[in-house]
Amino acid sequence: MNRRARPTASPAAGRARGVSLIEIVIVITLIAIISLLAAAAMTGGFKGMQLRSAAKDVASQLRFTRTRAITSGQTQRFVIDPAAHAWRAVDRHGDIPDTLHVTFTGARELQPKPGEGAILFFADGASTGGRVQLSRDTAAWNVDVAWLTGEVKLTRAGGAP
Repeated sequence: MNRRARPTASPAAGRARGVSLIEIVIVITLIAIISLLAAAAMTGGFKGMQLRSAAKDVASQLRFTRTRAITSGQTQRFVIDPAAHAWRAVDRHGDIPDTLHVTFTGARELQPKPGEGAILFFADGASTGGRVQLSRDTAAWNVDVAWLTGEVKLTRAGGAP
């Protein structure tokens, strides 16, 4: 009798049960896709994210212009051109996506040229005030600048922030 003979086992008996790396990657990918779709649905979709991002960008540039006026001690101007979907301030400029509708409400006397609007920020932080509204379909965001304090607020049009 041969002592070294091993008992024969079926090929499946020697294999460890579990999941392969490919299966784990597929599951993680599916979870990521489902999470992305759920987040997009909750925030109004990709169009809504683009709208809010553009509104945040305009608000941050207005805040930067106000801060620049306070730190430099000189009046600073933020100019927006709704037709061209563009803004400029101090030594910066930017664009607003063409898919968004842009309106400006402010002092007519400050218009650099017809169709453009401007908000002045003074050294004490005050401003001439105004509103930039960005909209798409039925959604809209307002970027309001208080004339007395120069405070910049971002709110949903007709709703809470």
